[in-house]
Amino acid sequence: MKRGAAYATAAIVAFTMIGSFAWAQGQGRGRAGQQQPEQTAGDKVRQALPPSEPVFTTAERTVITRWFTTNRSNLPPGLAKRETLPPGLEKQLRERGTLPPGLQKKIQPLPVELERQLTPIPTGYRRIVIAGNVIVMNPTTGLIYDIVRNVIP
Repeated sequence: MKRGAAYATAAIVAFTMIGSFAWAQGQGRGRAGQQQPEQTAGDKVRQALPPSEPVFTTAERTVITRWFTTNRSNLPPGLAKRETLPPGLEKQLRERGTLPPGLQKKIQPLPVELERQLTPIPTGYRRIVIAGNVIVMNPTTGLIYDIVRNVIP
């Protein structure tokens, strides 16, 4: 009797394992010939950072660039002037870097109409515009979390 129960238990375990292996087939990342969608820098950062730290999604990047393209003539005076940064300062604007002290007086808030179209970000972070770039940063530390470059045409 004990031997029969042991065989039955072994058979159930074997069938369960075979079933799980069969189910796992085809659960990979796709066929070798299919091309995976390309990840943006924000997507890669989003995978590496905790979810509480804000970065731009691909959809938000599209909304931002479209908004600035269609509203070029209606920009506030501080944003309407298309200014560029010197190459040295442009290099300093990078993710996980800090905003250089000389640029802190040149920041402009993101237009309210555009801000309403984007997902809310956690308290303590701001979306700003500086020299044609839209940046998510922590204003108290000056740490830059993500950048959408050259959005003002």
